[in-house]
Amino acid sequence: MISGISDLDLVIISAYFLLVLGIGVWVGLKTKTEEDLFLGGRSLTWGVIGFSLFASNISSTTLIGLSGAAYTSGIAVSNYEWLSGLPLIIMAAIFIPVYLNARITTVPEFLELRYDSRSRKIFSAVTIIISVLVDMAGGLYAGAVVLKVFFPTIELWHTTLVLALIAGVYTAFGGLKAVVYTDTLQAIILIVGCSVLSYILFSQHGFSWESVTSSVPEGRLSVIRPADDPMLPWLGTLVGVPLLGFWYWVTNQYVTQRVLAARDINHARWGAILGGFLKILPLFIMVLPGAMAVSLLPNIENGDMVFPTLVAEVLPVGVVGIVLAGLISAIMSTVDSTLNSASTLIVMDFIKPRKPNLSSKETAKIGRVTMLIIMVVAALWAPMIGNFGGLWSYLQQMFAIIVPPIAVLFLVGMFYKRANGTGAYITLLFGFAVGIGFFLLRQTGVSSIHFSVAVGIMFAICTVALIVASKFGQAVDQEKIESLVYRRGLSDSHHQGSLLKDYRVQSLVLAIAMGLVLVVFW
Repeated sequence: MISGISDLDLVIISAYFLLVLGIGVWVGLKTKTEEDLFLGGRSLTWGVIGFSLFASNISSTTLIGLSGAAYTSGIAVSNYEWLSGLPLIIMAAIFIPVYLNARITTVPEFLELRYDSRSRKIFSAVTIIISVLVDMAGGLYAGAVVLKVFFPTIELWHTTLVLALIAGVYTAFGGLKAVVYTDTLQAIILIVGCSVLSYILFSQHGFSWESVTSSVPEGRLSVIRPADDPMLPWLGTLVGVPLLGFWYWVTNQYVTQRVLAARDINHARWGAILGGFLKILPLFIMVLPGAMAVSLLPNIENGDMVFPTLVAEVLPVGVVGIVLAGLISAIMSTVDSTLNSASTLIVMDFIKPRKPNLSSKETAKIGRVTMLIIMVVAALWAPMIGNFGGLWSYLQQMFAIIVPPIAVLFLVGMFYKRANGTGAYITLLFGFAVGIGFFLLRQTGVSSIHFSVAVGIMFAICTVALIVASKFGQAVDQEKIESLVYRRGLSDSHHQGSLLKDYRVQSLVLAIAMGLVLVVFW
């Protein structure tokens, strides 16, 4: 027995590692070209797309952050999860046909087609930094924090390095297809492990919802919070959460790479909607357990320690191994997704434009080397995150700065056809400056505006900036961008088969499911 981990738990975790590495090697033997490495040969089907979207998003930062925030503040934090269906519906209806018809490899490549190369380079650079220093490093840090509970003698940076190395090997070898196949396995393990934890906690309340509500402080089981709520005010849910979700699901290479690699538009759309349905699950298997833990474990001071404490003190032998395998799955899915997407951006947006004569195999080789370098950087940065005062706070601080101008370029630019390269370039620079300004005002106590509300304000400011700045510079060639902006009939294209296969029907059912969550937990 090692700090609460039995031999059976260790066997389960070891078996998981071997299985994941085996999948990576098996897929890697078939990965030869740059399209295989970065886009899985553009052959992904809806099932693996949907589960991979879920797994890559539900990182260890999600597990730790959601349960911790629910424990300290309530379940409103779940709004970031179940509301994900809204931007995924928008992506399915509008952006997927545009992206796939353009045959782009990276999302920043779309900005060059729609605007110019300046926007592409800026957006790509920002995405790389956020992916490595926030997504990947944050996932490694959160996972290492949990594992340290069970292996207290191991240094934090040792854990982050080992986790990064394992994920780095199969990702560099097998590329995106290895990532999505392992993500599918990881999503299943993650759902099973967290469901078991949720079931056990609910059983300790006698399977009585009345018992749960009576044991949780008033208001904490509501997804709609007062305007002055420090975690997530209702106005932030209305204007900030959807914009953050749009940036994450529609414009983030880390996520959209799976959609770009779809076999066709229908599979991409079905996968996106499946991802939306799966994103409702975290409320029940990750957030509510954190809220239920208030009465069972009342003396936890650091919210980031709620999940590991639950695993260590509530779960029986064997189940600990399953849940920790789920946690490790979350870490690995974050690391592998980030490695592949960041490497794709570096190679396709910065290296290949300078060396256009690189062969497909040479490009793939450079991509693998890039992945290994990124892996080391993120592993070394991850332990520094502990200095930012809480994992969820760290993520919020980083995202609120960059999201609004990017969301404006994609969302407003999709409908405002006169937006041009100069307007996009100025909007990005101006928007980032405003974001940093809001951040500094909040950090110094000058402003008390919640970051989610600030995102909505910044979006409005950046929209005006894009419209005004687009009056300068070269006029847009409307014929050239015709296939890159919204047009009538775009959301109806490519549908075939029965109603069950119509993504619009699926979207309607998803919207009803989100509405039910809102009504039940209002």
